[in-house]
Amino acid sequence: MSSSPISNNTPHSSAVAQREKRSAAVSSVAAAVFLTTMKLVVGLMTGSLGILSEAAHSGLDLVAALVTFFAVRVSDRPADEHHQFGHGKVENLSALVETLLLFLTCAWIIYEAIQRLFFKHVAVDASIWAFAIMAVSILVDFTRSRVLMRAAKAHRSQALEADALHFSTDIWSSSVVILGLAGVRISQATGIGWLGKADAGAALIVALIVIYVSAQLGRRAVAALLDTAPAGLAASLREQLRQVPGVREVRQLRLREAGPRTFVDLVVAVDPDLSVMDSHRVASRVEETVMSALPDADVMVHVEGAHAEGEDWPAQVRATAAAYGLRVHGLHAHEVSGRLSLHLHVEVSDTLTLEEAHARVTAFEQELHRIFGPALEVVSHIEPAGASLRMEAVLARAMSDEEIKLTVQKALAGICDSLSAHDIHVFANAAGEYDLTLHCRLSGEMSIVDAHQLSDQAEESIRKALPQVRRVLIHLEPA
Repeated sequence: MSSSPISNNTPHSSAVAQREKRSAAVSSVAAAVFLTTMKLVVGLMTGSLGILSEAAHSGLDLVAALVTFFAVRVSDRPADEHHQFGHGKVENLSALVETLLLFLTCAWIIYEAIQRLFFKHVAVDASIWAFAIMAVSILVDFTRSRVLMRAAKAHRSQALEADALHFSTDIWSSSVVILGLAGVRISQATGIGWLGKADAGAALIVALIVIYVSAQLGRRAVAALLDTAPAGLAASLREQLRQVPGVREVRQLRLREAGPRTFVDLVVAVDPDLSVMDSHRVASRVEETVMSALPDADVMVHVEGAHAEGEDWPAQVRATAAAYGLRVHGLHAHEVSGRLSLHLHVEVSDTLTLEEAHARVTAFEQELHRIFGPALEVVSHIEPAGASLRMEAVLARAMSDEEIKLTVQKALAGICDSLSAHDIHVFANAAGEYDLTLHCRLSGEMSIVDAHQLSDQAEESIRKALPQVRRVLIHLEPA
């Protein structure tokens, strides 16, 4: 049984989430424009590589914010014929693009910092404006990073999280630039030459910080694009599902992320005797458990019948056949050279073609191999449903004559004269085996222990007279 994918998102809540994500992305663009312009102007005025590196960093933040804005708009589109899992991976792709842009910026900053540290001298004006601009930058970065991270967590948006990381790293990098400018100011006041290189050193540290954070973000973006399951989530979810009432086993659990959404595909085993309705209730509880852990998950649950430990193999075979809409009879198992060989008759709908019937039986046999092991050999005879029943009915009529009744009565006569048999019925299957049912009258005053002993003797006598009998059912009643 498979359940339909469900989600707890209503159209209203989805629309609100889209507005909040877009609002956060737009504000990010505006902040990036302001910071980039301000840092670029002051950096050119002062000649500070640290500030210019920050301007380049903010410029990339602007590009990243624009990418985020468009990614958020596209990712909110519903699934369509060509994108049946939605457009969520656009956010992961945008995060990867932002990471690559940051790497390029850092490469230029590192090159220029090395040049200024070892090969050329550039005068830096560590004016009060430089310090003021960096202080304003830290304030804006702090405010925007908190707003973006709050929206990213609320809506599980990797694109917004990438933007938040950009602004939060700007706080640290701006702080390092301020330290670099302070070193230049001290160098100019005291004449300590090596402090004059502090600005280039600060730029180098900024680049290394950005590379580290970008690498973490890029790794997560690639993991999402390659459908890598979130670390530890599968094990945690599997343990929770094992506690769901009615679930005997979690046979398969697959997770994949697409933007803010997690797709969950799982197979659980339940009691094979459960009705379809009860199995559906178990599936619903499984879905609720997943949704409690992953509120925006898209869940698909497939329910299979479990086999109890120690259950006899014929019962397992019949239960497995029933799961495929099939009936089986005439089961025989043989061990050949240490390998189990299973022979059986499989009944299919008489409306199927041979090809359709063979495909269904093949799937059933493959499931038997999964249950009993690949060494199992299955030899099946396919026949239309009801063929064995029609054969039984024909044979039953042939066996329900006076000759069979007399044979049974003669077999019983030697046990006890008080034993009187009637309503004798014989049912035969295609293998030539018989099931016998009959009613016997005994004295109502006889103890149940004595009556049961007579019944056992009667069954043994019948089996001797009719060796082809497979099962004997004797219904005792008072005379």
